Amino acid sequence: MAAPILTVVSGPPGTGKTTLAHALALGIGCPAIIRDELKQGMVATARSSENSGYSHLDIPVLTAFFATLTVLAEARIGVVAEAAFQDRLWRPNLQPLAEIADIRVVHCTAPTLVTRARMTRRMGADPHRHAHNDADRIASIDAGADTFVPIAMDVPTLIIDTTEGYRPDITTVLRFATRPAEVSR
Repeated sequence: MAAPILTVVSGPPGTGKTTLAHALALGIGCPAIIRDELKQGMVATARSSENSGYSHLDIPVLTAFFATLTVLAEARIGVVAEAAFQDRLWRPNLQPLAEIADIRVVHCTAPTLVTRARMTRRMGADPHRHAHNDADRIASIDAGADTFVPIAMDVPTLIIDTTEGYRPDITTVLRFATRPAEVSR
């Protein structure tokens, strides 16, 4: 029996990861596990008036995120997983999943001006964004100190430009995320 496909959607903040992850999950017919949505659920449960980014929840969210992915992979359920997936923190948690799932990485990119504008817009439009430290990330971008190190794993990887739509297009991304392992490696 083939291993379930774990499609990892990664990239810096504001590159359209969540939107793409939901579109891929819908197109594939599988669940999407979104790291920020899990954190927002933890914040809602905490019912705190704190409005400081809730960084104390980052490790519990990371733990819940990978525990969920592990349960799904062990049950042989394909899934789209979305998070920033910077190499240092996320690769050690993804590597054990490579033993039970066929991992594919879709890495989202967009110019800094575009990502900054998206982050600013969503801060004003989404009341749940208070669970994240978007203002700090924007300040880091403005200071030129924002760095992002993509996942470095020996798995099929597709880089997608999300500046205006998707390049390559969504059909190509769906094909990448669903083709048999012997074709993608």
